[in-house]
Amino acid sequence: MAEQTEVVSKRPQMAVEIAGIKLKNPVMPASGTFGYGEEYAPYLDLNQLGAIVTKGLSLKPKAGNNTPRICETVSGMLNAIGLQNVGIDAFIADKMPFLQQIDAPVIVNFFGNTQEEYAEVAARLDDLPGVAGLEMNISCPNVKQGGIVFGTEARAAQDVVSLVRKRTDKPLIVKLSPNVTDIRVLARAVEDAGADAISLINTLTGMAVDVKTRKPRLANTIGGLSGPAIRPVAVRLVHQVVQAVKLPVIGIGGIARAIDALEFLIVGATAVQVGTANFVDPNAMQTVIDGLEEFCQNEGIADINELIGSLKQ
Repeated sequence: MAEQTEVVSKRPQMAVEIAGIKLKNPVMPASGTFGYGEEYAPYLDLNQLGAIVTKGLSLKPKAGNNTPRICETVSGMLNAIGLQNVGIDAFIADKMPFLQQIDAPVIVNFFGNTQEEYAEVAARLDDLPGVAGLEMNISCPNVKQGGIVFGTEARAAQDVVSLVRKRTDKPLIVKLSPNVTDIRVLARAVEDAGADAISLINTLTGMAVDVKTRKPRLANTIGGLSGPAIRPVAVRLVHQVVQAVKLPVIGIGGIARAIDALEFLIVGATAVQVGTANFVDPNAMQTVIDGLEEFCQNEGIADINELIGSLKQ
């Protein structure tokens, strides 16, 4: 009996902290792959997650793009969902009551087509009980600036993050696009604008063609590539951003197993998000959590924070 107690006492500490948000472990879903949380409740215990990250919200509901809007690729998938969502009013009325019952921090992803839309959504979420933090998706076109994507130009990113910062006191995580020349420039820009943390990467831009019909396989022609194929790119970009800023970083891109998540933690990410793997296995995040704990036990690591930034050159 005493021996059993000793084994239990050696269980590693799995808790991490992002911008003041305390997570019981470093694993959470990537926005857009987990609905509003309730959709996955039959398949895994949401209370065991480090946090829940919602589908992206806009000021008004969005129907998204025409179908087909998802197709499989080698080691991944392309999607052009078009940021379909219920809008902020329906989220507050219909989705938030369920999320408020979950024993895990709720991080709400949001976006806009103008600076004003970003700021208004952030302000509406600022007073909402049960929201631990906001994740700001800046991979959206600025309709007032000729369609330039907020997240691909440093000044545009800095301006919109600065405006949102003035409208919310909640921890603000800015999600970066990899479709830029130097992601470090964008990371520094959002840090200077008042971001509390950075998450990356969003999807890589891609395209697939049906060679028999000679038509794009997505109705939108171009979509976002995700899944295991992008992981080495994501690990490299997370490593670069960790070196460039002082903010905590959340790593995203092709994580399906604990060994995948470990790469991100070792290069300096404080937490990770699991995306495409949720479609393949709804219990994927629990598998990652269990695997991380097992790795720490096997390696004699008492606290998972010891792994963060432990890369040896």
